[in-house]
Amino acid sequence: MIRASLLALALTGAVAPLHAQQATPAKKLYCWNEGGRKVCGDALPASAVDAARTEINAKSGMATATLPRALTPDEKASAEAQARAQADAAAAAEAAHRRLMAMVTTFATEADLRRSFDNRVVLNRDAIKTARMGIDGLREGLVNRLRRAGDAELNQRPVPKKLADEIQAHHRQLLAQQAALASLQRESATIRAQMDEAVARYREMKPQPAGNAATQPAG
Repeated sequence: MIRASLLALALTGAVAPLHAQQATPAKKLYCWNEGGRKVCGDALPASAVDAARTEINAKSGMATATLPRALTPDEKASAEAQARAQADAAAAAEAAHRRLMAMVTTFATEADLRRSFDNRVVLNRDAIKTARMGIDGLREGLVNRLRRAGDAELNQRPVPKKLADEIQAHHRQLLAQQAALASLQRESATIRAQMDEAVARYREMKPQPAGNAATQPAG
């Protein structure tokens, strides 16, 4: 038993250093750019903690990781806002799909389903027409004011403050109206895509006898 105990102690003493050696993490080197030049070291100074860097295994000389620089507060806020916008868009798309499926089960015939989309198409078309008329009016008013301001400058007269304010206001309104028109045009494409999907879903759920399905496109 004494010999067995001594042998066990000897084995334990031999294994422990090996285990400690294996558990010790490999030493790393860091390389980063500082003042336009590449700097490497076995420790990161405080000035390089947020910098883009490459981590290298000191023993093998192989790169083990490449880390981007830390985001600035503004960039982080922008990334978070973009992530929220994407999440909101995904939630809105899912809600729209649920509404679409509810609509499909509501109507008794495909013709009724198409008529509901026809109403949306007409409303959207009228809104686009109104937006274009508003843009034409704003553009004409802006051109007239710019011409007046140009005449004043050509005659070496200062542009009246009221006229300058009107030019800026008309420009802002024109940009807003153009953005609204673009949104309405996207909505028009969305309505037609939704109608095509709704009709396809309707036909899957409620197959129509040959010759009875309405096939006229909305609008």
